[in-house]
Amino acid sequence: MRDSLAAHTTDVAVRWSDFDRFGHLNNGAYIELAQEARNIFAIEEFLGRGLEVPAVFLRTLEVDYRKPILPDTTAVTVSTTVTHVGKTSFTTRQEIADRDGVHCATVTCVQIAVDVKTASPRAITASELRVLAPGRVNPDGEIVRVDEGSSPAGATDTQ
Repeated sequence: MRDSLAAHTTDVAVRWSDFDRFGHLNNGAYIELAQEARNIFAIEEFLGRGLEVPAVFLRTLEVDYRKPILPDTTAVTVSTTVTHVGKTSFTTRQEIADRDGVHCATVTCVQIAVDVKTASPRAITASELRVLAPGRVNPDGEIVRVDEGSSPAGATDTQ
């Protein structure tokens, strides 16, 4: 578990079927690998603290492909950083690296916290904020909002 604002880093195995006929990782596989890393982040960071993993819907997903990942990579390293926390949403930036540690893609994802009974946005709780932005909750337990980077276009937190 993270104790600070450091990125959560995990390795995710790539499958033979993730590669296309041109000999590089298919563009859709980057999204699946990033999703798997976000799930690992949630399990390790929320369940690891005895909290439930919050239900979220994706609002925006943006991928910046920088370099192809070739079949000699059997696992990618994904670093996940929370870059923004709003009232009902948070943004993650994930950097995907190949077997040599070369940055190959960046995935930016805006996620909305939802009430599963109503499928409606809900406020991010103080305990969730402690996981999403450790060190940014004041001693009185009040939520201190975070904005370390810009969110993708159209990803403002209006809720």
